[in-house]
Amino acid sequence: MRALHRTVIGFLDSLSGRLGLLLACGLVVASFMSLLLAEHARRDDFEHIRLERVVDSVADMIARFTRDPRRTQALLRENRILGARDAPPGWTSFLPDSRLTTLLSKRLGSESDARATPMSREACFPNFDLADRAAGVTDITLPECWYVVFLDGNGIERRVAVDLMPFRVPPSSIFDPLSLLLIGSVAVLLSIVGARFATIPLRMLTEAARVFSVTIDPEPIREDGPREVRAALRTFNLMQNRVREGFRERTQILASVTHDLQTPLTRLRLRLEQVEDDHLRERLISDLAVTQKLVKDGLEFARSIESSEPWSVVDIDSILSSVAEDAAEFGASVRFVSGCGAELRTKPNALSRCLTNLVDNAIKYAGDAELSCERTKSGVAIVVKDRGPGIPEDEIERVLQPFQRHHAIPDRPGSGLGLSIADAQARTFGGQLVLKNIEPNGLTATIVINAV
Repeated sequence: MRALHRTVIGFLDSLSGRLGLLLACGLVVASFMSLLLAEHARRDDFEHIRLERVVDSVADMIARFTRDPRRTQALLRENRILGARDAPPGWTSFLPDSRLTTLLSKRLGSESDARATPMSREACFPNFDLADRAAGVTDITLPECWYVVFLDGNGIERRVAVDLMPFRVPPSSIFDPLSLLLIGSVAVLLSIVGARFATIPLRMLTEAARVFSVTIDPEPIREDGPREVRAALRTFNLMQNRVREGFRERTQILASVTHDLQTPLTRLRLRLEQVEDDHLRERLISDLAVTQKLVKDGLEFARSIESSEPWSVVDIDSILSSVAEDAAEFGASVRFVSGCGAELRTKPNALSRCLTNLVDNAIKYAGDAELSCERTKSGVAIVVKDRGPGIPEDEIERVLQPFQRHHAIPDRPGSGLGLSIADAQARTFGGQLVLKNIEPNGLTATIVINAV
């Protein structure tokens, strides 16, 4: 029950849920209004047909009196005309029914001066004894009566009581529980479908923003939908392009600076070679080498953030096997342990460079590395495992930052950019680098890639 409650609350907290609820309420209200209007029109039609029957009877009586007034009067007096009889005495004046009088005037013309009003059953059938009525006949099933006054074809005023069998409207099914359930169910279903369809562009924009948050080089989002939605998607694509251009410009600036530094650094090294003190010369040359490496690694880090490599579908196992073989050729203890048989859409070169940096880092601090791959619910997880000293828990987040080194093995040279470059490379194809210590010793670097 709590799970259902959380699901409902979560759905209503979404734009689709709120829009669906609004549409459902609107559809239910509109459906009931339409049904009430239809019911009113149905009752009005039944009433019109009911009164038209009275008009037909009056028209027939006028025709009878015009053809043979004496015989017609005699038949009325003897109650031998079905549906008509002599008007009861005492009805010298009455208030005509306006709607029925209008229908009589339209059908018979104003010269007939026809007027009519409903009569009670007791006045219409004064001699009818309910105690001796026929089986199944009640006061409800007795004919309906109207008191009619008109001028026949000879201009003589006639007064007649017209009776017709009851013509009642069938009961309405608007408030039938099954009808209410059907209306509510259809309204909710259509509202949910409509809300989901209406929010498709928003979900596309949300997914594009999510992909853009993990990779700097996503594909442009398709600009479909209504005019306002297309404008928003077009603006989002423009924003992506400008951000990418900003990263490219920064990389080009760093590349230019690095290129320009190569010449003075080379001249500086040549001049350092002329220092006569051997010990001082070695220390200066060593410092210069560190400077050159920092410049080179800084450029590599900048280039790793901005990647214009095209996307392609690759076999993950083949890339892992290739990285392991390349490392083994240089004498490193790197093994490809297990694969997952997955093919993903990614950037092959960026993935290879990311794995190479992780493998190099594992070899530097642990001397060995194991590569493996496993499937997840949303993609794959590529694991680089070593048996080194690991990283203190409070430094795991820090070592992913540029120029930040952990001090597990202080005598290892480096600029502190290996893991930062690997993390930056992973982000270019939508991956996430996760570091975790293992017992009793060692570290796993996992690249989580969600299928897009």
